[in-house]
Amino acid sequence: MNQTYLLEWLDLLVTFTLNPSKTNVNELTTVQSKAIIEKTIEQTLFIQSQIKIKVFSLNKEKKIKIIVGNYHSSLIIFLDNVIERSHDVEFERPDLKEVMNKLIMCFDELLTFIETRFSNYLTLDMRVPSTYLVVSKKKLKLKIDKLKDSSTFAVNDKRSTAILFNNLYSFVNSKRSKKITFRQVLYRKQLIKELELLGLLDDEELHSCPLNEILIYMNFNSRSFINYFKECVTDKINSGESPTDKMENLLLCYKEFNQIHSKDGVVLNPNHQDLKIILSDWFKHEMIYLEKKLHISVVPVRSSDKRSNQTMVIDAISDKVLCKLSTDQTALILRASDELKIIVAKSMNHVFKTIVPFLSTPNKVNLSYDSMRSKSYVAEDRDKKIVIETLGRIIKQIEEY
Repeated sequence: MNQTYLLEWLDLLVTFTLNPSKTNVNELTTVQSKAIIEKTIEQTLFIQSQIKIKVFSLNKEKKIKIIVGNYHSSLIIFLDNVIERSHDVEFERPDLKEVMNKLIMCFDELLTFIETRFSNYLTLDMRVPSTYLVVSKKKLKLKIDKLKDSSTFAVNDKRSTAILFNNLYSFVNSKRSKKITFRQVLYRKQLIKELELLGLLDDEELHSCPLNEILIYMNFNSRSFINYFKECVTDKINSGESPTDKMENLLLCYKEFNQIHSKDGVVLNPNHQDLKIILSDWFKHEMIYLEKKLHISVVPVRSSDKRSNQTMVIDAISDKVLCKLSTDQTALILRASDELKIIVAKSMNHVFKTIVPFLSTPNKVNLSYDSMRSKSYVAEDRDKKIVIETLGRIIKQIEEY
């Protein structure tokens, strides 16, 4: 395979032609400066094209990582050299200053290209060099300012917007010398790119695709955002008057939350748990809590006569159909039957409310339809396996008829 060094011209330009310790840069004419700028623009496009060809001609991930990593680290070194050198007195001449600015833009564009297209092949937890970080923060701040001043966020949730921009500005304005990794910089670049896409939507689409969905998609696991999201869901839950209404609201919120996809491999805070996991666990605990409140609100019938109690249980069982599956397993079958329209009713709630009172299980006589419905949303792998095996036995039985 051809091992051409794609950065050869840029390497020679930075290390020799524009290096005052090796060349008298003042001897460069304005015509030569213009030619360097034109060649730099041409090389930027050429290198992007050739890197793609190189990467896609390889079939081993290890080799791809080496090539991508080598070009990425070389470009950062060139960028550092150009930024540091641009402050020298030799480059105060307008045409040479323009050359250095164009080179900085060129290296930044090539780095962005590699980080966007081939981020999976980069070692993202390495510390970002200080000069590269300065350039990245400056570019990010310009984009954040533009987003903040746009009308895109006028129709979005004000609290979410405030949390988002506080986080972004805190990153780009930070003067602390703590370790900043490529992963942290790349995450902000990807997040801003997603936010910029909001500007392509009209007002109606913006309302149907709110900022919260993008933040969940981008695994924006900020504590402030997580707490605010919980507050919003809690307010929706509490808008219901009865425990049953509250459970209905909670299940609807959980369903909407589960329908939002999350992007693989991205996270705001790598040291914290993923947003989806944190909120899913919170939803499940809220369901358990409301379930208990539902059971407490049911007053059991008591009798001082032990024999009378036994008779009541027998009568209750005789009026019900005994299902040998557990509550969780039965819930899965009813939910699937409703969603596939095998059982047709005005709502899933109506399916459970109509059928469950006539069922019992080996472990429980009186079943709560609300409790069973809520369990259908948090299925365990063991229960799914038992239901699938049971349905398989039914299929086999029907085949023998």
